[in-house]
Amino acid sequence: MSSPVPQKSELTRRQLLKVALAGGALATSGFGILQWHQQPRMHASTFIGRADTYDVDLRSILASGFSELGVTSSEIRGKRILLKPNLVETHVDSEHINTHPLVIRAAIEAFLELGASQVMVGEGPGHRRDTLEILEESGLAQVLYDDQIRFVDLNEGGGHTVYNQGSQTGLANLTFPAIFQEIDWVVSMAKLKTHHWAGVTLSMKNLFGVMPGMFYGWPKNVLHHVGIHESILDISATLKPHFAIVDGIVGMEGDGPIMGTAKQAGVLVMGRNVTAVDATCSRLMGINPHKVGYLATASNWLGPIHDSAIQQRGELLNPLRKDFFLLNQIPAHQGLRLHA
Repeated sequence: MSSPVPQKSELTRRQLLKVALAGGALATSGFGILQWHQQPRMHASTFIGRADTYDVDLRSILASGFSELGVTSSEIRGKRILLKPNLVETHVDSEHINTHPLVIRAAIEAFLELGASQVMVGEGPGHRRDTLEILEESGLAQVLYDDQIRFVDLNEGGGHTVYNQGSQTGLANLTFPAIFQEIDWVVSMAKLKTHHWAGVTLSMKNLFGVMPGMFYGWPKNVLHHVGIHESILDISATLKPHFAIVDGIVGMEGDGPIMGTAKQAGVLVMGRNVTAVDATCSRLMGINPHKVGYLATASNWLGPIHDSAIQQRGELLNPLRKDFFLLNQIPAHQGLRLHA
């Protein structure tokens, strides 16, 4: 969980200059400079693990991440875990579209080793109604069958309606799958990808797939109508996922989340705070998280996105940064590049 960082009582000269530069924008919003400085700042930790291929020991990398982030057996023992991968579409030999089955298997093993009473996998694809067909074509069905892991189609099976704690879309309530009343941890297992409408699709955008199609349509039309960025924020603020694991071993650049091309990035990114994880992933992609609409709004509300507020564990970020291709003709990609 993110928590406030203690503030010093006096501004340093450098801080004062930064505040002065921001003063114009702050003044127009009616927010005083000292008031801005005294606001509690959020902080979080993320873990970056290096994995050049899917053939390496992924479970050990995830276990190292758990250890670095303080996820212990005493916390996980007896818990029911739902892993939510990104399964949007399938094409032959296109491992850059969906969360890779071997990353999901590694997460299953890592949570079971920590004593989870049950690990299940759930997804509610937005593009195709036949969830089982996608499950088969992606290769995940075989992994789950071999490991005897339960799969839940989140598009079906009833809903559980709760108050919308994000208040960004205008929707008074949100309906989550009924199964969520029976689980203890929701883990977003996203793919490292650019996105045609959102700029990037990572652990926060991945949560679109928990919204049941029987209530929100295909491809989650209700959420698109009220705003993609706003929906991302409302879902994240209300669901409060417990953990995120992003498959960036092979990601997608260009016209994602389906039509883009493969990008070898060689990373697994993890963390307890999905906003901080997505900010770290953005930087690994050469994208400025402050320029991504929903991340900018989430900053210091749902989690930190400023680099000084995120403690990077595991591998160093900058040596692993690989700039993902952005398309100038896509409005959501314009101005995203993170400069050196």
